[in-house]
Amino acid sequence: MTGYTRRGTFGLIGGAATLPMLPVPAMANTKITVGALRFTSHAASFVAYERGFFADEGLDVEFKFFEAAQPMAVAIASGDADYGVTAISGGLISLAEKGATKIIGGALREEKGIDGQKILASDAAFQAGLNAPAMLDGKTFGITQPGSSFHYMGSRIAMAENATVSFKPLQKVGAIIGALKSGQIDAWTIVPHIAKPLAASGAVHIIGDVADYLPDYQVTTIFTSTENATNQRAQTEGFLRAFSRGAQDFNAALVDKTAGPDAEEAMVKLIHKYVYADRPYEKAAPSIINGSMRINADASLNMESVTDQVEWFKTEGLIKENITMEMLVDSTYVSLL
Repeated sequence: MTGYTRRGTFGLIGGAATLPMLPVPAMANTKITVGALRFTSHAASFVAYERGFFADEGLDVEFKFFEAAQPMAVAIASGDADYGVTAISGGLISLAEKGATKIIGGALREEKGIDGQKILASDAAFQAGLNAPAMLDGKTFGITQPGSSFHYMGSRIAMAENATVSFKPLQKVGAIIGALKSGQIDAWTIVPHIAKPLAASGAVHIIGDVADYLPDYQVTTIFTSTENATNQRAQTEGFLRAFSRGAQDFNAALVDKTAGPDAEEAMVKLIHKYVYADRPYEKAAPSIINGSMRINADASLNMESVTDQVEWFKTEGLIKENITMEMLVDSTYVSLL
């Protein structure tokens, strides 16, 4: 785990759903741990940290990094992390059913007109005819774990194409990349900042876009423990406000490009501290820019997409039939998309 901390003394406490910026006293130096993946899609948290937005709320943040969604959900439930931003997984939903976790907002989503997640084929499969999602029948599809977002996306794409695919759990994103490049699996879906460099290497090929099958897909959500949602309201509201400010700066610089070229460069340099940090900036920058998908304003949540995901988990037998949206989402924090 790599840790980063920043201390602050004053902050802002306001309402929950619309997260207004009201100048009232806040906490001071409240330590929290935020779960994240080293993806451009998690940049709102990084921006909020680096630009002092968490400190403005009196939050002293340490990041804890993960390589998949389900381990993060377990960490939130156990108290090893306070807040997380990641995809809905079967594990997260089951923990919510047990009263351990709550979704409190939305983050990354697919949006028409914004470059989004790609459907990939290995070079071996591509050369054998897998040059479009319509050719997925009989192929193997990489996922981290059953019930992961990769499983959901792959299943929905296969259903739309009336294809039967075999899902291969490989636990970590890095393992999936290795399996795809070596031809041990045929297909996968992933965010563009990973997909495009892989395709540029010639080892894999982009054969489609997830947005064509799941428009407005709520890719990631913001979640916390039920304890934090229920008993640490000021802290939780402060986290959401800071995150939302980070998302606003990110979208302006890299998605809408309304902030100008200097702001874009500054944003890429900020993100580079966390994403592709082992690469020189000149090589990392194009991949970071390529991964710039929309992060929802005001941490708003697409409930229609979340509901579809929950129903899919039920259909697949991955969660209990009695699980409701009220168990999963704390609507007192949520601004609807």
